[in-house]
This record gives sequence, structure tokens and C-alpha cells, in this order.
Amino acid sequence: MTDEPGTRTLRTAMPARPPTAARPGVPDPAPRTPQLSDPRSADAHGPALAAAPATVPLPEAGGPWDAVTRLHAHGCWYPSANADGTETAFICDRGGVPQLWAGPVDGHDVRLLDSSPDPVKEVAWSPDGRWIAYTVAPGGGEHSRVLCVRPDGTGRRILAGAALGSSAYLGCWTQDGSAVAVTVTMPGAHTYMDRTGLTSPDPDPAGTPLPPDRADRHGRATMLGGARYQAGQRTAPSPTPIGLGALAAPAVRPGSGLSAYLIDPDGLASPELLATETHAATLRVCDLSPDGTLALLRRGPRGRREAVVRRTVDSVTTYTMPVADGDPWIGRFSPDGLTLWLRSDTEREYAALFAVALGADGEPRDRSVLAQRENQELELLTLAHDGRTAVLVWNAQGAGELELVETFPAGQVPDHAGPERPISLPHEVVTRVVAAGPGRMLLALSGSQRRPGVWWAHEGVSLLRTPWSSRDEDAVSTGRPPVRPVPLRLTARDGLPLSGWYYRASGRAPGEPAPCVIHLHGGPEEQERPVFHPLYHELLGRGLDVFAPDVRGSSGHGRSFVDADLGNGRFAALNDVADCTAHAVTAGPADPTRLAVMGRSYGGYLTFASLVWHPDLFRTGVAVCGMSDLLTFFAGTEPWIAESAAHKYGHPERDRALLHALSPMSRVDALRVPLLAVHGEHDTNVPPGESEQFVRAARERGIPAELLALRDEGHDFLRADNRRLFRRAAADWLERHLSG
Repeated sequence: MTDEPGTRTLRTAMPARPPTAARPGVPDPAPRTPQLSDPRSADAHGPALAAAPATVPLPEAGGPWDAVTRLHAHGCWYPSANADGTETAFICDRGGVPQLWAGPVDGHDVRLLDSSPDPVKEVAWSPDGRWIAYTVAPGGGEHSRVLCVRPDGTGRRILAGAALGSSAYLGCWTQDGSAVAVTVTMPGAHTYMDRTGLTSPDPDPAGTPLPPDRADRHGRATMLGGARYQAGQRTAPSPTPIGLGALAAPAVRPGSGLSAYLIDPDGLASPELLATETHAATLRVCDLSPDGTLALLRRGPRGRREAVVRRTVDSVTTYTMPVADGDPWIGRFSPDGLTLWLRSDTEREYAALFAVALGADGEPRDRSVLAQRENQELELLTLAHDGRTAVLVWNAQGAGELELVETFPAGQVPDHAGPERPISLPHEVVTRVVAAGPGRMLLALSGSQRRPGVWWAHEGVSLLRTPWSSRDEDAVSTGRPPVRPVPLRLTARDGLPLSGWYYRASGRAPGEPAPCVIHLHGGPEEQERPVFHPLYHELLGRGLDVFAPDVRGSSGHGRSFVDADLGNGRFAALNDVADCTAHAVTAGPADPTRLAVMGRSYGGYLTFASLVWHPDLFRTGVAVCGMSDLLTFFAGTEPWIAESAAHKYGHPERDRALLHALSPMSRVDALRVPLLAVHGEHDTNVPPGESEQFVRAARERGIPAELLALRDEGHDFLRADNRRLFRRAAADWLERHLSG
């Protein structure tokens, strides 16, 4: 979306939506594509606007391509309830991959709604109960599409993201359930297929392209430089020539943009364009006022997110306000549309609950803080079924604390709230809260002793676990309970307070030095949380301690801490890794002669960087989906990811010298120790070439290095067999290099 004059969105050309009860159940076979009121096909700086999504019917979900083994040690997360809260749709990996399930909150009779092997990422049940919308990642990659299905499993169809090279993700439903908001990308000049040299395969009968080599696959991974974990015959992709990196790399791929539409899942009304933005980082429709006259949008790059109130009748933006990173569902309108509740950290260190009084025209009247905590961030915000009860989750040093607050606007000025009602939680971390009928809510919980599960509560009474969630005794193998981490606090060399969680392998005397893995989370705006990590459990079972710190740039410690790694501050973040490692030795206790560094995504970048900035500190490293050259990363990643990352890392044109200096490839000559790189073959967030070029450079310098390429995976490893393979390969590598 852009607020520049001349940009238009479609309103008057749309036919009126028929009432829900009057609609037949048969979709229109040829939905009409709306015409923009502005006849220009492109602005001065961006590509042509993408055509509106067209619904693609799919056959009924049959058996998956691969045999499904029901896993006992599964997790359930991302619940979304029907209107009366008696049933919920949710994501569960009991079939070996995150899939869409649904069932009663108080019974065992759950059903699989989509048995395809494409991982599911988000779920939203329509307010009228007729449809369940969800996001999937075809082939396990980063490009996603939005589908919908009826609660009984019929009527499955693609709503957006079916076009090759495009991507789509969910927004909110309209209040009457007649349409769901989706955001779609405008394909740029290059796609994943272009970069790998693959051509588009013949589509399946539903018009959905299959992975290029789906038919001849017999394994899940390839190892570049060793066949120890090779399960198939296909070779790894050709490494990217190192000469294409560094300052010779193009600044960024030609940009695209994002457009938000309202889509009728029945196909009776044409898609309605809500907003479009070229060169966009993010654009999500978070809420629509009950009468449909106002839309709440979330837009902007990392560290500069905005809430935008936009009138739908004339596309006028009436209000903008900075909001916090983290959960994309930033706020809600009140039932009368005259109050907007927002989770924001504007002009403050920690996010709080704001109330914005609005006029009938959407113009702001007043703004106030309804709920706040000292040194704690408001992490999740939702509204109960009555629209007047705010459900708040606070981040308290990595753990979650939940409370209910009754909101009582005084006239047009929402300047106070009712008393806070805390709710005791059975586990440490809340990942999602949704309303589930009058007086009910559903929570997705996780903790250091269990896999994620879904719990429900009525009127703030004690939470009850849903019968189909993973059982505590299924979380890990019998006889080796999970390790509860211990918080550690330290001070960086420049005086900045740091912290992390230390996991001590069992079977050692309290003061006995142990081999230790420094594990670095991604983001960098993520936060290390006290939840059950199967990877940590695997490493601890090999006798390896784990220290997982939050270096500067992490969330949960205030805005100043998040911004402390911007620009040249990233060099200080690299020093934080060394300072945290030293503290693990003095307070862990970790053995200073048996240390390793490991991380995923941004943590993978820190792993590459730590091995060349601190070459004598670690014995080895495992970098997972990490960037090795920030310039080639910008040139190869998705355009909207590049737009968002520029604020965090530096602009690929204006800050080229800084990005080059911060890139591990610029110091690869300093590498002294062996390393393992792991990457998903369909990762278009951090393309696999980032790992390939570092591994190749290490070998050319005589350093042992291997690359494990996981098939059917993107930036996140979502399939159970791949996750097990990754954990075993990483643990074997670390155990071998840290023993003795």
C-alpha cells in the first residue's frame, strides 16, 4: 500500500455481497477480476499491479504422497475456534508434517481436513462457521498460498498464491464471514525456479505445480562433501561461485510489491482490492470494523512497523501509529468501531495496550495507555467474544503471564480499564490466544517440559488441556526427562546487560567442566524462551551442555536493546557472542577447550561470523540457513524480505561497504576450524547459496566443511523425518568434534 496521491483502490465497482444465508453453496466457476480505477499499470518505481487472485478448486483431500506414520510425540498449535467455541481448527504434526486438523475442544474425535504433505502455517475459522481458511507452503518452501475448506473437509480450494512465483498469506475475516482478507505478492523479475535453473513442471490436475523432481525422489537429504547422511541419489545444487559475492553482487533483485484483497470463498463476488504497496516489506489486514467502513493494516519493515487505519469507502488513511514487532495481529476495533485497541511501543521501551478513540469518519479523537508493566512487554493481544474484554500476555523475562482486562471507554475517551485478572498458566510460554465463544478462550502453550499444546478456559477458570494435545509423557523418551534451563545474566564488554538460558547435561558433578554448545537464535529479533527444544534434548543426551543467550538485537528486553545492533552496532553483537561464551565458562561451567557455536537463520549468520571473528574460541560450528555474505543475501532473497531487512542490516546500495565488512565471507581466510552447514533446498528467505559459498571457500582453504541439504524444506524445517535427520547429523558432528 502507498499513501501517494494517484494510487486508487477498488470500491464502487464491486457488486454488493449477498447475505450469507442467501448464498448457494456452489462457487462461481469464473470469478471476475476487478479493474483498478487508476488505469496506469505501474507507478514510477514499481512493477505492474498483479491481477486479483482467482479461486482454484482442488480435489477432495485424499491420501498424502508419502505414507503417514502417526506420531505420539506430536505438537498442536495455532488454534482457531468456531463461533460458539465448541470446536477448533488447529495445526498438528502427528502425521509427520504440520497439517490442518479440527475437532471438539472437549473430545478425542479430531479429523484431518487436508492430508496433503504441504506444511500448514496459519489457520482462521470464519465467524459464520462455514469455512476454514489456512496458509500452506507448497513443497515446504517459503512461498505460501491461502486455501479454504469446509469444516467437514469438502470444498477445498486455493484462494490466492496459485500463480507460479507468487505468495499469499492470511489476514482477518469480515465480521459476517462473507470474505477473508489475504495479502498477495506481485511477482518480481526472478523466482526460485529462475535462480536454480529449474523449469516449471507440468501441473497436477488442479493446476498446482508439483516440486520439480517429486516423482524420482527416494530420500530427504543430500550431503555435499560426504555421503554419511545421504539418503537418495540426487546431488546437491551446484555451489554459487565465490566471485559473484562481495562488492560485485547486484544490490537487490528487482522489486515487487504486496496487495491486500477481500476474497469471497464461495466465488460469488469478485475479489475486492483493499490496499496495495510497491517495494513493500509487509502488509497485513489485521481487522475490519463491524460495519466494514474501516480497515486496520499492519505495514512497514522490521523495527518500523506501523498500524494504519484506512477508510474503505474512499481509501483515505485516517490514522497511523508505530507498533511493536513480533506478533502480526497488532490490534482490534471495538464492537461500535469507535475505539481501536493496539499493542504498541511508540515513545516507550516496552509495548503496552493503547486505546485510540475514533470518530465516525475514522479520524482519531484521543489516545491513552490502558495497560502497561514496568520492564515487561505486551506480547500478545486479543479481544474476547464480547469485544470489551482484552486478553493480554506479558513477556516476563522470557516467560508468559496472562491476564484479562475489562475495557470501559468513558464516552469517546477510553482513559481507564477495569481491574486486572491474572490467570495461572500450566506452562511457561503462550504462543497464541483466541476467543472461543462467550466467556471462552483457547491458548497455545509451550514449556520446557512438553511439546506445544492447546488449552481452553471458561470465564477465567483454571485451564484444561484439550484431549488431543500431546501428552506430557510423550514429549521425550522414557527415562530421560527434559532439562529445565537456568537463567544466566552477564554484562557485555561495553556495559550492556545480557542474559540467556543454560542447559546442563545430566550425569556430571556440579563443578565438572563440560563440552558446551553456544546456540544462537534467529531474527535477530527473536528471543530465547524456556520451551522444550528437541535439538537441545538431543545435544544434552550426548553429554553436551547448551548455553542459549540473547545477544543485542533480541526482543523481550526493550526497544533500545532491539536497536542496539543497528549499523555498526552489529560488530558489538559479534563481541556479545564471545562475551556470552566466556560467561558460560565462568558460570556454566563450560570447558574452555571444548566449545562450539551453532545457530539458525540470523543465528547461522552469527555462527559463520563468530568462526572468523573469533577463530580461536571454538572447536567447530554448525550454521543452519545462515547468511554468509549480506550482499549476496540481499541479491537473492525475496524482494519483500529485502525491503524489511534493509532497516535492520543496512541498505544494499547506500551501506555496501558496511555490509561487506560485516559479511563472514570477507574474513573467510581467518577460518581455522571445521564446520557443518545445513540448509533447506527451497529456502528463498536465505537462499542455499549462502551456505554453499562458505562451505566451498572453507574447502578451498583446506578446512573440513560439509553441507547437509534437506529436501522439501524451506527456511524452517517442518517435516518430522527431516527434523530428526538434522538433529542427528548436528549432534553427531558436534559430539565428534568436542570429544576428547
